[in-house]
Amino acid sequence: MSEKIKIGLFGFGVVGQGLHDVILGQDLNLEIIKIAIKNPEKKRSLDPSLFTTNHQEIFDHPEINTIVELIDDADVAFEIAKKALSSGKHVVSANKKMIAIHLAELVELQLKHGTSLLYEGSVCGSIPIIRNLEEYYDNELLHGISGIFNGSSNYILSKIFNEKLNYHVALKQAQDLGFAETDPILDVGGYDPKFKLTIVAAHAYGLFLKPEEILNVGIQHISDHDIRYAKEKGYKIKLVPTAKKIGSSELITYVLPKFIKPDDFLYNVENEYNGVTVQAAFADKQFFFGKGAGGHPTGSAVLSDITALRYGYRYEYKKYHRQGSLSHSNKVNIEVYIRYVEESTLEKLQVSDIVERFSRNDYKYVIGMVSLENLLKNKDLLEHGDVFIAHTGDYSFSEAALEIAADEEALILN
Repeated sequence: MSEKIKIGLFGFGVVGQGLHDVILGQDLNLEIIKIAIKNPEKKRSLDPSLFTTNHQEIFDHPEINTIVELIDDADVAFEIAKKALSSGKHVVSANKKMIAIHLAELVELQLKHGTSLLYEGSVCGSIPIIRNLEEYYDNELLHGISGIFNGSSNYILSKIFNEKLNYHVALKQAQDLGFAETDPILDVGGYDPKFKLTIVAAHAYGLFLKPEEILNVGIQHISDHDIRYAKEKGYKIKLVPTAKKIGSSELITYVLPKFIKPDDFLYNVENEYNGVTVQAAFADKQFFFGKGAGGHPTGSAVLSDITALRYGYRYEYKKYHRQGSLSHSNKVNIEVYIRYVEESTLEKLQVSDIVERFSRNDYKYVIGMVSLENLLKNKDLLEHGDVFIAHTGDYSFSEAALEIAADEEALILN
């Protein structure tokens, strides 16, 4: 796209305004022609003629060649992206839920119509993880990707552990700063990082997963007991999405609170910052760090996508197109800390190999092994206020999986 980029912008919230701010004062040969908004009565500092409530006005505008979609509603966002791609317009989006749910269809639309959909801003704000997975790691064997993908929940946990704030006070602060929504469940419940993990899995491993295939458990039921336990052990608790390759043929994924030790890169990732750890066969362990929430950090990622369109950039989904035998699985046991009230909780989760147990009238917990598959089946139980679960970091793999992993490692070394 050598001509001037002329943008039809959908949404002028925190990220939309952040994008406008980072564009100002730069000679980038681009221009925002029209902005679709939901509330025309809201006072805005820009020329009122820029705004419209009629989506069709943007699609019909003869000058607009690029659609930038920055709205909250995933269903409406999908209709916008679908219509734009089908009509020959390129799209930049930051809507992680929309992309995670509809990625396979969106990829087909791009191939069919020769258009490009870019969405760096949908995952980890200012950290260019998608571009790196597409370009730097396109031929790399990745053992695992994990990190802090949600600035809102990380801000809350940072205030709890570093300033001894109550969960609800820390949440209110996050909401006041615009990091968390009025209804924060997408962030604190682990849904937002799950959508991001779904997108990451597509670029890192070539698997188009459905979000409902991935376990997500959040931090909304964390208690003083859980915080005290972590501090006594010298840990912090972070909400960590994880994709991990088991042997040569299986990938496991989940989002869980996790006890983080001081020697972990994620231990010092605080407030609204995000951190991504990539464990590669050849490049070994690498760490990406940056702001994961806020209008300007995400706006800068959106701007990077917009300017990349000038050079005809598009995602190639190389690992998806050369996908081999890799499949998604929840058949793995992981070690977890479970705070509970009813003994039936342990029975339903089929906790085994218990290595630690504590019980008194107001506080009971165990540390033992549970299967991801069983956790997913009992997700409703895990969302009950009397239960809190955190991953300790240990796994239990089948002998077959361990043999495959050993064979794969030997193949790499030879």
